[in-house]
Parts: sequence; C-alpha cells; structure tokens
Amino acid sequence: MSRFLIKFVLVLAALFTLELLNPVQAYVIQPFTSMLAVISSALILPFDADVIASGKILRDSITGFAVSIESGCNGVEAAIVLIAGVFAFPATAKQKSLAIFLGFFAIQAMNILRIISLFYLGQWNITIFEWFHLYFWPILIMIDVLVVFAVYLHWLAKQTKQSVSVSAA
Repeated sequence: MSRFLIKFVLVLAALFTLELLNPVQAYVIQPFTSMLAVISSALILPFDADVIASGKILRDSITGFAVSIESGCNGVEAAIVLIAGVFAFPATAKQKSLAIFLGFFAIQAMNILRIISLFYLGQWNITIFEWFHLYFWPILIMIDVLVVFAVYLHWLAKQTKQSVSVSAA
C-alpha cells in the first residue's frame, strides 16, 4: 500500500508540475480546452442553432451568455488523478495504457456533459449555475474518476483470475 501511495503522489506531483509549464499550457492544454468548446458546440447545434464556440468560450448568440472553459474546468486535473492511480497500481503496460485511454474519454464525456449543462444553467439561473459549478460538478467529476478507477481494478482482478486459471490448467 505504501508503494502505491508513494508512486501515486510522485506521478501526481510530476504531472501537475508538467501541466503548469508554459509550453504545455500553450501547445497542449489551451488547444485541448478550445477543442472541448468546439465539441460541446457541435453536440448542442442540432438542438440549438444559437450556440457559438470561439476559442475556449461557448456563447449564446442571442442572449450573449457565455461560459469560458478555464483550467480546472477542462477535466485535465481529473485525468491526471486517474493517470497517477493507474500508473501507481501494478499492471502490465498494455493494461495501464488501455485504462488511461478509456478512462480519459470517460472523464471527458462527463466533462462535456458538465460544460453543456452549465451553459444552460447559467442562462436559466446564475445562482444555481454557481452552485452546480462550484460544488455539484467538481464532486461528480471526481466520483467519475473513482468509478473509472474501481472499474479498472475490477477488470484487472478478472484478468489476473483468468491468467491464473489458464496457468493452472
């Protein structure tokens, strides 16, 4: 358990430090965040032609209401927590890679749902928007990370059990 915690904290610290570097922000994080706005807009457009994505901003062209997807709201930090957990837990490189790949998409799917819901909540009621933005969604995103990690651990246990039963046969 202590080996897991040490690896987890070291990977977490390394990835958070890496994320804060200006070149990483400029060439990875900001373009990724802008892509989230574009994806959110593309998902909304079939139902609401008034939405516009511009950079990291999602805006309603009629009301002018906009949300800006900032650091901490792009799901990168949640993905870092998942990556650190997966990396710290013993498994093969293939198993870890698959878990990180699928887990990242699970987190981002939830995050896009978060962005879209906040976009509409803000147009409806700013007080409720603030509550959901500050309390509800951050907790739900971290629960998503925990669920993804728990599913990964369950899958690993099944993989281990299958390889042990094949070896014994």
